Amino acid sequence: MALNVVEIMKILPHRPPFLFVDRIVEIEPGKYAQGIKNVTINESFLNGHFPGHPIVPGVILLEAMAQVAAIALLSAEGSQGKEVLLGGVEKARFHRPVYPGDQLVITSRLTHNHENAGICQSTIHVQGELVASAQLLAVIK
Repeated sequence: MALNVVEIMKILPHRPPFLFVDRIVEIEPGKYAQGIKNVTINESFLNGHFPGHPIVPGVILLEAMAQVAAIALLSAEGSQGKEVLLGGVEKARFHRPVYPGDQLVITSRLTHNHENAGICQSTIHVQGELVASAQLLAVIK
């Protein structure tokens, strides 16, 4: 099952310029999701990060991973209409900068599931190369 940006906005409350997932290409409801984000030079956060040498801030990469994790969690039966909040970040690593023109392949896999929370292992790859990874605590509200 794939989701376009309109379908993503039916699941997440985020809207541009704070929506960092363009498409979901794979999903296993409640367990796994893989999404795509195309980074363009028009991204508002690139104006000041950094002038003359634009790179995507790490916090934006973390948010993109959290949004894909939220889609995986909220696609589970009985979770529709709920909200997912980022409760924590552990083991965050940034392996190389992300630039305008890069296509992010964002993967989030639920590794522990509790009644109202889950731990997701998330990664971002660009052209098959790992650029960021983190373990995210997602709290279902």
